[in-house]
Amino acid sequence: MVVEQPSPCYNLSVSSPDSATHRELLASASDSGARLDRFIAAQCPELSRTRVQELIESGFVQINGHAAKKGSLHLHGGEKITLEITERPPIRAEAESIPLDVLYEDDDVIAINKSAGMTVHAGAGAISGTLVNALLGRGHSLSQSGDPLRPGIVHRLDKETSGVILVAKNDSAHARLGEAFRQRKVKKIYIALVQGQLKEKTGRIELAIGRDPIHRTRMAVERKTWHGAAMANPRAARTDWRFLATIANTTLVEVQLHTGRTHQIRVHFSALKHPVVGDTLYGAAGQLRVEKTEMAPLGRNFLHAAKLGFAQPRTGEWIDVRAPFPGELHDFLRKLSVASGEAPSRIDAALAGYL
Repeated sequence: MVVEQPSPCYNLSVSSPDSATHRELLASASDSGARLDRFIAAQCPELSRTRVQELIESGFVQINGHAAKKGSLHLHGGEKITLEITERPPIRAEAESIPLDVLYEDDDVIAINKSAGMTVHAGAGAISGTLVNALLGRGHSLSQSGDPLRPGIVHRLDKETSGVILVAKNDSAHARLGEAFRQRKVKKIYIALVQGQLKEKTGRIELAIGRDPIHRTRMAVERKTWHGAAMANPRAARTDWRFLATIANTTLVEVQLHTGRTHQIRVHFSALKHPVVGDTLYGAAGQLRVEKTEMAPLGRNFLHAAKLGFAQPRTGEWIDVRAPFPGELHDFLRKLSVASGEAPSRIDAALAGYL
């Protein structure tokens, strides 16, 4: 079988390193029905879909001589698409006045209870409202040894994950904490609600994780075949879990991370066909149905970094930090119990030590 390869994205002119690069594409009949943003990203692999969206929104993409209005436009085939690819303006980490819930602080580190919906640091699509912006807004001195957009950041939590995140205030603390994370000497405990009923009381998931070669916004576990696409640099990952309670058609679990791969808990449970509730990127339902009740959408992933234990980088003293269980997740569990005809008091018993 011959697989037709997409035509390459080609330059018509490049005047100087500081000017826009002009590109032209031609949609063929086989591209009929494809979204504009996905078509451009496939033809120009050096551009992410986020960057393509930025170019469209800035008026740098035209279809048949007219500015494209949205990336979700579906092509009919035969369109001439032109792009002016400009350099992104430099992003800087700026101080902003944003309230933070401080769980622990000393001269070397600060531990924050990050809320769901907050991005950890600035990047494409998020230049303000981040944890770093908030820390700088409090006047904190943060380590500078890493990426200038990530001062103090030694590990991350996904945007829709809440809970404990540890930040370094100086370069020495950053180096020692970074090594502790690499040596797996930091204890990380999460609470998750996953779809379906897990059959065992405990389990271990050891599946290598890498960037999904087909859906580039996702991570994935390594497989023997990827329909001809190879996964680049899969990295070993280990997730241990312990059963806490079954609630209707879901299971509440305590999770310990032994590695810290991007989206690790979400990817591992999705691979078991038990995606984290609310995590539609990895296969979770948009809404849960219990008996005859359709639950309101959670609006976030049901994943909370509940505890983090580490050795103080200067003294070596062991410190345990706990982030209280979020009220919206507790309420969701109680509503889930009521919908299934079970006593909500079971939830508090299952979450003893976390509320």
